[in-house]
Amino acid sequence: MIKKINFLPIVFAFILITACGGSDDTPAIGGGPTVPVTPNEAPSAVNTLIFPSTDLLCIDNNLNFQWSASTDPNGDAVSYTLTIALDRDLTNIVEQLNATTNSIMVTLQRGVAYYWNVVAKDSQDQASPSATFAFYTEGDGVSNYAPFTASINAPTLGGFVDAGTTNLSWTGGDTDVDDTLTYDVYFGDTTTPTLLQTDVAMSTFDVTTVAATTYFWRIDTKDNNGVKTIGQIWSFSTN
Repeated sequence: MIKKINFLPIVFAFILITACGGSDDTPAIGGGPTVPVTPNEAPSAVNTLIFPSTDLLCIDNNLNFQWSASTDPNGDAVSYTLTIALDRDLTNIVEQLNATTNSIMVTLQRGVAYYWNVVAKDSQDQASPSATFAFYTEGDGVSNYAPFTASINAPTLGGFVDAGTTNLSWTGGDTDVDDTLTYDVYFGDTTTPTLLQTDVAMSTFDVTTVAATTYFWRIDTKDNNGVKTIGQIWSFSTN
């Protein structure tokens, strides 16, 4: 006797399994082919701070800050946040202003050293910061200005390097272009590094490091008039 096989349960199970299958793609409207989801990317960083330029002595304290435009790879609208502070880390903030164009007018105090940058942000809150520039506003009767705090070149802040001889590198600046700058180098494995060398004429200095250690360093900048600017404490670790 030949038995009849009922295929209906098998077909129903196959349809159910197929219907429950997942997909990472977004289905198109109307049941067409799936459309891949494009991840959002941050806008490009502002690559040029136009005014005030780095280490500039501004004779007017009413300043029109200007920077190059940012672009967004996803075509999102880009806005900008201008930060002006009294330190290169931008923690002691004087002004923080938002703009949809690449310029904004700000009135500042006279005779003060300022630091500024611009952060480009898209509509999804993805952000890219620019470099940080320093400038002075001219003060009444001031003939000599203190140097700016040094900016770090290498090792990268919080980064890792191979143990042995490590080259510390920084950049100094002074709005008095005729001044000669020298540097005091502080270095050690504590958060309060000790003075290692005074009156360094170059903006690099070699130190000896050992493996698996975190080091801290600071550069104080002096001009030939005896005016000193205390630097920030930076750190790096060895492999």
